[in-house]
This record gives sequence, C-alpha cells and structure tokens, in this order.
Amino acid sequence: SEPRIELAEATLAQAFNAADPGADGWLAACDARDALAADALWRVAEAAVARPEAALIYTDEDRIAADGQRSAPYFKPDWNLDLLRSQDFVSRLAFFAAPLLREVGRLDERFGDAARYDLVLRAAERLDAARIVHVPKALYHRHVASEEAVHAMDPAEYAPEGGERALQAHLARGGIEATAERAGAGFRVRHALPAEPPLVSLFIPTRNGLKLVRQCIESILEKTLYPRYEIILIDNGSDDPEALRYFEEISARAGVRVLRDDSPFNYSALNNQAAAVAKGEVFGLINNDIEVISPDWLGEMVSIALQPGVGAVGARLWYPENTLQHAGVVLGYRGGVADHAHRRLGQGDAGYFGRAALLQGFSAVTAACLIVRRALYEQVGGLDEKHLKVAYNDVDFCLRLREAGYRNVWTPHAELYHHESATRPSDLSEAQIQRFLGEEGYMKQRWGELLFNDPAYNPNLSLAIEDFSYAWPPRAAKVAAP
Repeated sequence: SEPRIELAEATLAQAFNAADPGADGWLAACDARDALAADALWRVAEAAVARPEAALIYTDEDRIAADGQRSAPYFKPDWNLDLLRSQDFVSRLAFFAAPLLREVGRLDERFGDAARYDLVLRAAERLDAARIVHVPKALYHRHVASEEAVHAMDPAEYAPEGGERALQAHLARGGIEATAERAGAGFRVRHALPAEPPLVSLFIPTRNGLKLVRQCIESILEKTLYPRYEIILIDNGSDDPEALRYFEEISARAGVRVLRDDSPFNYSALNNQAAAVAKGEVFGLINNDIEVISPDWLGEMVSIALQPGVGAVGARLWYPENTLQHAGVVLGYRGGVADHAHRRLGQGDAGYFGRAALLQGFSAVTAACLIVRRALYEQVGGLDEKHLKVAYNDVDFCLRLREAGYRNVWTPHAELYHHESATRPSDLSEAQIQRFLGEEGYMKQRWGELLFNDPAYNPNLSLAIEDFSYAWPPRAAKVAAP
C-alpha cells in the first residue's frame, strides 16, 4: 500500500544494481532484517544539502534485538582511509551519489558478503576526503538474533568474508605494492619495502640514564631486522662517568654517532640538531626509554612512511607490565591538548571495535617512537624548539603535517616497550609548571577548536577518559527535529 516501496524477488546486489536514483539522487543498500532510525533519511538528506560536494555519506550504527533492545553503538571516526583498509567501518549504511556510481559501477557479486566493502574501496579511489561525509549519529540498527547476542560484539564482524580479496584488488588498482590478509580483528596490509631500503637515522636524546639508554640502543642493535639505519645519540649534558664511558664505547661502533649538547633541555632542539647532521632519507625519533620487542618494527614503520600521502608513523608501545601505553593520540582529552587512546588496555584486548589492534589514521602519534620521511620533516620545519621545548612538540608536529595535507598513521604491528618518562624530571617545580602551562596555552591558541573536534575520534565519545567511553551529554552538534 506504500507507493514508495517496491517488492522484487532479487538479491540485495541485484536490487541495488537495478535501482535508478535519477541523475542526482542517492542509493543505499540495507539488509532486510536491519532497521533505520526514524530520522535516518532526514539526517542524511540534511548532510547532503549542507555539503553539496558530498558523494559518499555514512553514519554511526548500533545493534538491535528482536525485542527492540539496542546496544553496542559504533561511534566511528570521520573519513579514515587506513582504518578502512583494516576494517569495513563504513559498513552497513552508506549512501552513494548517482554520479559517483556512474564512475565506479555498482555492487560486484563476485565479492559476496564483501561486495559493499568493495564498492566503498572503489569509491575511495575516486574521492578526496572532503567529498566523504560522516553523520555522527547511530542511524542504522544491525539485527541480532537474540538478547544474548546483542552484547556479544566481535570486531571481526567488520571484516566481511571475501574482504581481503576486495582489499587486494583495491591495492592493485592503486599500484600499491602490498599484500592483504585477514588478521585478528580485521585485515592487515603488509607494504613492501623498496629493493634497496632507504637509510634511516634514529635520534635518541639522553642525559645520563645509562641503564635505560643502554637497554634502548642494545635492543635496537640486537633485535632490529631492518638492514640500513644509523643511530645518533644526543648527549644533553651527561655527567655520569659510567654513562660517558658507554657513550664513548658506542661511538666507536659502525653506524653509531654521539653528539654533545650542554644547553638546557629542549627536546625539540635536540632532535632538530640531529636532523641537521643525519644522513638518512627517513628519520626516527626515539625516546631513550624505548626497548624493541618486535624485530620487524622498523621495516613495518618505514614501509608505511614511504607510502604517498603518509606523514608520521607511530608504533604500539607497551608499559613494562604489558598494558598499553600508546595506540595513537586523541586530541582534547580531559580539557587539555591530547593524550593516548586506550591507555592501560590489557594485552590481547582489541579495544573499542578493534581500534587498539588495527592499523589506522590518527591526528597525531607520539614521538617516543615516530618515523617520518626526511623531506616532510624539513618541509614543516621540524619540531618547534621555540614554543614547545618539552611538551606537545610531537602533537604539534603531526598537526602541521596534517595541515600540509598528509595523514598520520598508527600501526599495531611495530611493538616496543616504553619505560615512560623514567629519566625526565616531574613537572612539580614552579618553573616546570609555568613552562608546561605556557606550552599548553600555545597549543590551544595555535590549534583552537581542532583540539576538541578530533576527526579520528567521535563527538559521542568521552574526552574525560581514554577508554572510548560514551560522552554525556554527547558533544555531537545538536540539530533540530525533522
């Protein structure tokens, strides 16, 4: 009786491929048992009107049981190409503009359950980020069979069967030398290194800290499989005789240099000084309290850093007791500048919808272990040694890369221990407090509202705690009822 509903004996792909959206309409494919929010079409139309350049629109989603019970909302980030290559986070409800479909085609049934994922990947190849719009509201409700299942969310649900084939085809079309495979909570892309990998210069600032810095350097030398790197140790005024003896000893080793700088501690300046004399095409910023776990850490990070459009690359860092220390940086936590996502998560926990275990884009990554191409480091002027001598210089550096058009990437496949801040003085003296407040104030003045609207996060998630808890009240923009 509803004239806008047409019944047809067809598969989802057949129905989608036969539908005519007109010259400038939109098409979406939904599973028959799933449900749309009452205002779903209104909100998507609203987004299309507000962003006339949009060609692909996706929304947040949750689960719904037969009795109407809803749970497990997936509050997604804004467009995140690297996360898409790790899971189909766009997933069930995506609206495609008719002109885009005329360019990329419709659903390819050869990919089975991954046909929609394949279509999103093909769309991503034609669109820049400005034309992909995220509506941060749970407008799609995924059906589950029972009340028990409504809470039993598995991140692998966002890695549809056949998705690795769709992903491999996507990589091939882009001329990207990489392999796609199913791994853990989603997919993993392994990028190939060049036949002759570039020389990497690793910068390690320290003042004394013999036990930690020796552990750091020896773990790099003993465990790292990557064949071409040099270590530049920046000795910032060390006066411990044993440390000085060790620095003299390692300076005689091939591929290790020691620079002496007795000026007051300025983390940014120390790294910039190393950059000025480095020989490598790729730079690595390494804290003196880092310890290598995975032998392929450097190859993994370099292979990503060499990809077109990639800025800084960060690693998965663990506290010594094997809880998570760094899985990407989220802006705006606790009213400040930034902090680490999923901090203190236990080993084996994939985190919020798998996001603690999937390669993805973040606005920033920590310089405790950061890889970046030399050309990009120089393009944005290195670390800010004038305004950010100690705190937030890595966040600012990453945001300047982002401002220049690059995306920063975090990988869980490069794993190291971070014996965090073991040699840094605590910020308790009046001078240290004033220095920190000044650097925090500079960041807020420089980056403004971006610090509280991180595109790699979601306004429905809390900034009060790093575990992806729900925000209350939500920070999503309030909109009028339809």
